[in-house]
Amino acid sequence: MMFHLTDFSILSDYNSSVMNLSGNKDRILSLDVMRGIIMILLAGESAWVYESLNNLHLPAFFNGFLIQFFHHPWHGYHFWDTVQPAFMMMAGTAMYISFYHKEQKGITWSSNFKHIAIRSLKLFIFGTALHCVYAGKFVWELWNVLTQLAFTTLIAYLIIKRSAVFQLLAGLALIILNDVLYRTILIPDYNQPYVEFHNFGSYMDMLVMGKQNADGWVAINIIPTAAHTIWGMIIGRLLMGKTPPLKKLNLLLVFGCIALLLGYGLDGLNMIPIIKRISTGSFVLVSTGWVLLIFAFIYWIIDLKGKNKYAWIATVVGMNAIFIYLFFETVGAQWLNPTTAIFIGGFTSLLHVTPALQAVVSAFAVWFIEWHLCYWLAKNRIFIKL
Repeated sequence: MMFHLTDFSILSDYNSSVMNLSGNKDRILSLDVMRGIIMILLAGESAWVYESLNNLHLPAFFNGFLIQFFHHPWHGYHFWDTVQPAFMMMAGTAMYISFYHKEQKGITWSSNFKHIAIRSLKLFIFGTALHCVYAGKFVWELWNVLTQLAFTTLIAYLIIKRSAVFQLLAGLALIILNDVLYRTILIPDYNQPYVEFHNFGSYMDMLVMGKQNADGWVAINIIPTAAHTIWGMIIGRLLMGKTPPLKKLNLLLVFGCIALLLGYGLDGLNMIPIIKRISTGSFVLVSTGWVLLIFAFIYWIIDLKGKNKYAWIATVVGMNAIFIYLFFETVGAQWLNPTTAIFIGGFTSLLHVTPALQAVVSAFAVWFIEWHLCYWLAKNRIFIKL
């Protein structure tokens, strides 16, 4: 890692000082907001905000809402299943915008490839290292989102100069390829395409890592989720193009609805079930649709309507996205969470607060501390890149 004020990174491209959020007319602030919201949500998960609230055993209505902040156990879709695809798509968007500006400065695709390759290698190293932190020992596991992003970034960059139509079709080809692999490569004990632990993805994990993920995630998800990063580049192309803003909004909405219709249609017709943990084609389409609609809404509010008074709450986090992710997955989870719980528990016990409620207060305290760290970094123009 290094400190840098002006260079680009995969998820921190297109950033400047937080104190100048509205001063740059060329800035697409909605991208910063979207990226920041993603990281704030992920920080909340790491701080155990959703888990602690769920343990309060609130009335059914609230529990129905809270369950949306957990991954669907297998066949189905929750709101939380949108976060990782949004992470991947905004990475693609930021990468395209970064490349667009570099081209304006005369930097070629080939000269920039070394930068992308080195960045991908760093993402891969940090992604695999995080699994060692989780396990408390040296392990070889490839399920972390940073590890996935390392591969999808390289795949996407190879076609960054191709047309939007080519990129759209390339993404579709990848999700079709993934489905074909699951349906046609049937190994004994791994011959049930959409059954947890008995599918082609699980077989590949056993082949490459000698183990399966306890929650059913598979490393071969790099193939279909590359579509997210590729299609994120199309968003970047659209944003940087000369198309009128309102037409850009309409295109985001139209393609978002088409993706939802296709994804839910494939699932409803029992052709391809929506399963995030193995990133089926229907899941990739549905998640892409929701990301497009969510981003369209943010784009409309922030960039078209100009209602950006409180945008800084999200952008200060998005400006150090990779750093804060690594922070809350390591220092946060290993030290800040339990340390904060000690002091929160000590003070709240004097007020006879129940342990379950103490956990909620502690989780929100950690969440705020991590957000404030990002605020302090942005305020002092410190942007940390890999």
